[in-house]
Amino acid sequence: MDKKLVSREEDYSKWYNELVVKAGLAENSAVRGCMIIKPYGYAIWEKMQSQLDKMFKKTGHENAYFPLFVPKSLFEAEEKNAEGFAKECAIVTHYRLQNDPDNKGKLRVDPKAKLEEELIIRPTSEAIIWNTYKNWIQSYRDLPILINQWANVVRWEMRTRLFLRTAEFLWQEGHTAHETKNEALEETVMINNLYADFAEKYMSMPVIKGVKSKNETFAGAEKTYCIEALMQDGKALQAGTSHFLGQNFAKAFDVKFADRDGQLNYVWATSWGVSSRLMGALIMTHSDDRGLVLPPKLAPHQVIFVPIYKNEEQLNSITQVVEDLRNQFNERGISSKFDNRDTKRPGEKFAQHEIQGVPVRITIGPKDLEKKSIEIFRRDTLEKQFIKIEESLDFVSKLLDEIQKNLFDKAKNFRDNNITEVENFEDFKTALENKGGFISAHWDGTDETENKIKDLTKATIRCIPDENNIPGKCVFSGNPSSQRVLFAKAY
Repeated sequence: MDKKLVSREEDYSKWYNELVVKAGLAENSAVRGCMIIKPYGYAIWEKMQSQLDKMFKKTGHENAYFPLFVPKSLFEAEEKNAEGFAKECAIVTHYRLQNDPDNKGKLRVDPKAKLEEELIIRPTSEAIIWNTYKNWIQSYRDLPILINQWANVVRWEMRTRLFLRTAEFLWQEGHTAHETKNEALEETVMINNLYADFAEKYMSMPVIKGVKSKNETFAGAEKTYCIEALMQDGKALQAGTSHFLGQNFAKAFDVKFADRDGQLNYVWATSWGVSSRLMGALIMTHSDDRGLVLPPKLAPHQVIFVPIYKNEEQLNSITQVVEDLRNQFNERGISSKFDNRDTKRPGEKFAQHEIQGVPVRITIGPKDLEKKSIEIFRRDTLEKQFIKIEESLDFVSKLLDEIQKNLFDKAKNFRDNNITEVENFEDFKTALENKGGFISAHWDGTDETENKIKDLTKATIRCIPDENNIPGKCVFSGNPSSQRVLFAKAY
């Protein structure tokens, strides 16, 4: 397969699609809008999942699993949530097929096997979970409930793109129940901060924390907190959301508890999640025209060893050195792989590991053994240098930290340089059209203004930041504004 990618400048969308496929991350499946996540792509997702899972458990959350199917009556119980997801739902109406007597080998729906109640394939799990919580909660002693679920969901998207928007995707969804409003709000903010920490410390992806506008708030929530990232093409990507649900779902499913005074009250709730679209965010934050660029903390293999040899004797000598180094690296917590395949030439291996974004490549040949040195190549800057074998452990350990930081700093500089403050709508449109990125502008807080700006420019309010609460005049209406918000075109 030709590993060369179309350039980002030439066609960003095509570059992205080619990279996902050629790097062996994912491919389209036989099911419209669904994807097959290949082993290398899934290995990255597992790294994300493992780290997030540790962070959730450290804050007291436990994992559970709930059904894929949601009875239609339960799904409809919280009206705003049902209305918000209605157009994306896939529905099961029958439970059996039968042979078609007119077409041998063909199957058709058995009309006698119609379900008494249709089942929704979960687009999100609030309904089935809160129906369950009704049985789990009677008293304040049963609270809080801190549950997370790793699962798949289905949202019947019309326009799909691998990882970024597919009909079925992987995610985690947290669903918590609390005694007081303040506890639920604290949980919501804590999780949003946790997501931001994960994005910045592990993905090396800078994010902006804040809340969504009313129009962009999760269906059924009172308030949605979010982290927003900026991709290299100047479009924003919602990387994670944490929702304060208030008592909406508790009231919809009649989930009450006896409080400390013996009075019955409705439970306070949150839900929150990130999905496999983080894979798309990771790709578009760091990668270049040569392929993936992975932060070391999420790379399936942080170091790849490639031998250069002409005969079996040379390979054996190199192998002894490599295995010794790999053992040392393993003790230091550095993951590595020895690519000793005899079916690929070194140049082919270099190309593969480069497009797959392996942070560090170490090349060893007979001459290197004589000099007791190795050649080290770093994927982020494409720089090479020779290091003494005895110095390689400390050098590589520090280099991985440096790469992790360099990727974050580079992405942050790009993000910061692509936030444009504007004072009027003409400058708003000019900046959006010519530069892209985040547009920092005053907004009067009305749905009417937000919708008009969206209709005219396709830009939406991505985030109302935690900071920048300096008053001014709305960029569109001229009416008073309490603070600047961030607009952008988005994925």
